[in-house]
Amino acid sequence: MDATLSARALDTLLGDWRSSGGSAYRALADRIRLLVLDGRIPVGTRLPAERDLAERLGLSRTTVTAAYRELREQHLLHSVRGSGSVARLPGAPAVLPAPPAADYVDFSKAAPPALPWLAEVAREAVDELPAHLGDPGFDPIGTPVLRAAIADRYTARGLPTSPEQIMVTIGAQHAIALLSRALVGRGDRALIEAPTYPHAYEALRGSGARLVPVAVAPHDVGPEGFGPVDEADDLVRAIRHANPVAAYLMPDFQNPTGRSLSAEARERVLDAAARQGTVVVADETTAELDIDRAEHPLPLAAYGNAVMVGSVGKTVWGGIRVGWIRADRPLIRRLLAVRSPGDLGTPILEQLIVARLLGRMDDILELRREQLRAGREHLESLLADAFPGWHVPHVDGGIVTWVGLGAPVSSQLALAARTEGLIVAAGPRFGIDGAFERFLRLPICYPPEVTDAAVQALARAWGSLARTPVPDQSVLAAVV
Repeated sequence: MDATLSARALDTLLGDWRSSGGSAYRALADRIRLLVLDGRIPVGTRLPAERDLAERLGLSRTTVTAAYRELREQHLLHSVRGSGSVARLPGAPAVLPAPPAADYVDFSKAAPPALPWLAEVAREAVDELPAHLGDPGFDPIGTPVLRAAIADRYTARGLPTSPEQIMVTIGAQHAIALLSRALVGRGDRALIEAPTYPHAYEALRGSGARLVPVAVAPHDVGPEGFGPVDEADDLVRAIRHANPVAAYLMPDFQNPTGRSLSAEARERVLDAAARQGTVVVADETTAELDIDRAEHPLPLAAYGNAVMVGSVGKTVWGGIRVGWIRADRPLIRRLLAVRSPGDLGTPILEQLIVARLLGRMDDILELRREQLRAGREHLESLLADAFPGWHVPHVDGGIVTWVGLGAPVSSQLALAARTEGLIVAAGPRFGIDGAFERFLRLPICYPPEVTDAAVQALARAWGSLARTPVPDQSVLAAVV
């Protein structure tokens, strides 16, 4: 059955879509077009009926009808009498999205290519598989060998951990969704950083949370007016005033800004959370991807009570869907109860692969460190030549940089880039309610030839903006 978007839900996604001039139907069509093209309205989603949307937005039905008609003419809606209007992409089937054309450069996924020795390790893991074929294969908590390996890794990093504190998940995103369901009830407040990892705030919203955003400054000083800010004060203040049940943070190499919390900030935030009874969830997906950071703080839970989320998606390969949660045993038991209705466990073979790889994590991190250092220097050099007016933070780890464009045109640039064969994530993808139009997230983890092609396409798209008047920004604000 097709997913259906209610008028209320679409109203929330639209944000402040009304332009100060021009026709309302065109502004509405443009906003919906941007939401479809950037994936906030998934292909195959049934949009609300014209009458319902008109009533919700306080418009005439004629206005909504005209907006939907324009979207159909742009091949972004497929309408069947009596069945409603379904979002689609130009040239794609009416329901199922087509993959990007082979000549597209996808710069929207911040993840490095697979380890060069991954296939070898996978073959070795297959040889171990017969020992596990005598049982049903459903594993909701994780194999003992992998849980022990994850616990040992935390202990080596300065956070003593036992295997009983570990649950293995199907990647970090799965872990965040499980925690959202276990910790958050409808109407509860949940603190997030802004900008932040979009699938995290989507998971919290899906559990009914009311989000409390706290601003995160870019990694270094730039012309956007930000200085080297440690947002501990803002986090502590938000925890005390909003009293959230949960807080989702990325303490190390935050995605997308690249900033890391100091050891002192970690202590202060966890102290405030303990006083209010807030459960802090620390996403460590990129925590060990250090290039040349001056300070090396311990994992967040070493400074107080925090739930840790990790995975191998950014260190090994995104195609190995294994993550984990480190938490106290009572929460692990709650997570098991939450998990069982949705899935029956993490694939055994992938767990065997990861258990082998964790023993070689120092070698993996050394390889990634050199790749990221080279990728950072290469991207910085290309951007400095092509876009001298942009501010490109010199990040000291992680997989992305949060580029300041100097103008609120991120959404328009992302759309223009598509016509040049480049898929890139606009700044508002990482915020809520259309924020961060002055920023663009760019990965530093791609091979040089891919980065070259991406920057060349980005330069062509930027040039096309210079030749086109910038439309009213309220029309652009919701690309995600």
